[in-house]
Amino acid sequence: MTTPTLNFEFPGYLTANKFLSQLADKAILKPVSEHYTLKSYYDTFDWRLYRGGIICELNRSQTVSILTLKNLHTGQLIASADIDSVPKFAKEFPSENIRNVLAPLLEMRALLPLTTLECTRKFVNVLNKDEKTVLKLMIDTFEYIPCRLQLTPVKGYDKAALKVIEALIRIGLVESNQPPLIDALKTQGRKPKDYTSKLNIKLDPNMRSDLAVKYIFSYLLKAIKINEQDTIAATDSEFLHDFRVAVRRTRAGLNQLKNVLPDAETARFSHFFAWLGQITTPTRDLDVYLLDFDNYKKSVPPALREDLNALYDFIDRKQKQAQKNLAKKLKSPDYIAPLIEWEEFLRSPTIKKPTQANALLPIKTLADKRILKVFRRIIKDGQRITDQSPPGELHDLRKTCKKLRYLMEFFQNLYPKNEIKSLIKSLKHFQDILGEFQDLEVQEITLKKFSEEMMNEGVPADTFLAMGVLIQTIDKRRQQAREAFQEKFNAFDQPDIRDAFHSLFGC
Repeated sequence: MTTPTLNFEFPGYLTANKFLSQLADKAILKPVSEHYTLKSYYDTFDWRLYRGGIICELNRSQTVSILTLKNLHTGQLIASADIDSVPKFAKEFPSENIRNVLAPLLEMRALLPLTTLECTRKFVNVLNKDEKTVLKLMIDTFEYIPCRLQLTPVKGYDKAALKVIEALIRIGLVESNQPPLIDALKTQGRKPKDYTSKLNIKLDPNMRSDLAVKYIFSYLLKAIKINEQDTIAATDSEFLHDFRVAVRRTRAGLNQLKNVLPDAETARFSHFFAWLGQITTPTRDLDVYLLDFDNYKKSVPPALREDLNALYDFIDRKQKQAQKNLAKKLKSPDYIAPLIEWEEFLRSPTIKKPTQANALLPIKTLADKRILKVFRRIIKDGQRITDQSPPGELHDLRKTCKKLRYLMEFFQNLYPKNEIKSLIKSLKHFQDILGEFQDLEVQEITLKKFSEEMMNEGVPADTFLAMGVLIQTIDKRRQQAREAFQEKFNAFDQPDIRDAFHSLFGC
């Protein structure tokens, strides 16, 4: 049976030259070649490739430039392509094999450079007494991280290969498929998956509420600042999305966790974050239309699909203008000054004897109280909605569901993991239909408005015909979402779910 290709990592004290010197005492070595290589690693800002078990590596030398996708855990090659530079988005890669691997993982996110390593790569063959090659070694030497060795046996010389492998282990090499990326990130004070938009806030249940709430807002402020510059630069649409989520969570926290922080600051910064939500909405809405455009085209008959291209161009122009306006506002004193003041407020010491009624409450007590109150409001408002209720009532209920979801995510580490995750999942199933209904209603209204604006631009009549069909399709889906509301709400308004909420959050 042929020994598979193996990967090893050198101990930190061992250089490539010392290793080869020691190995030369145990085997016949024949140097083949040596060249300089730049190894660049890529992933999305939220580590979608790494989370999917893939390492994206671009190797550039004087003669070749190859992009490889490898299995993170085994080092096995998944796909490769000759390429001079790495495109931002999956759809831009010329290689179909690369596109097919990347597209489902990246979706709308851009590939960004993580780090680049200078590497000296040596190829050395191991010979037997008959001067036949039994093993091929590839040694990568880096300046600040341990060397790597890839060992490839030659078919028919398995026993000889095993002897060399035993010698490698005695020298101190450790079999490892860990890519150099991991060690390179350590030198930068980073680690994989060091960013996620999911909340993971660690709170002590007995912590004062005013301290805990400041801690939550500081966590969210970090997310705002991390995504800020790429939101301005429009690196990809998800930076703005994550920026807005952190803003919405902050605003919800200020509105829902009342009588904790001083009233003046709560009111002032609630107003600021409401404004921040408003100025980011136009760009995000247009982003969503562009991201969903392939589905728009698929929802109309094939003969009409290309007629929608003029609509895409119209939305794209509006999005670019909206993005330009947003970037200007996010670089203005109207944004920068209040955000600095917000950060200073969060860093300021809490008052020893606050006057706010909930400031000194243990945070678990406040969390129980607020979550249960909002849950009861959802059940009460949901039970009042009938088939004749206006859309505004569903929209209001959706906003209340968001508030509950944010509260549960803020405080999830205060409760048994499986229990709170199960309740969040149940809420999300119900929340999704409300979100779908609202989004479709807004899309229908917006597309009608776009058609009016486009009439002054000399757009072909066929485009308006296709848009009319699209609007009809969206309207039908909206009606279906509206009809599905009662079923989804009834599934949420169940005795076992009510009992679980009261059991988990009942004071």
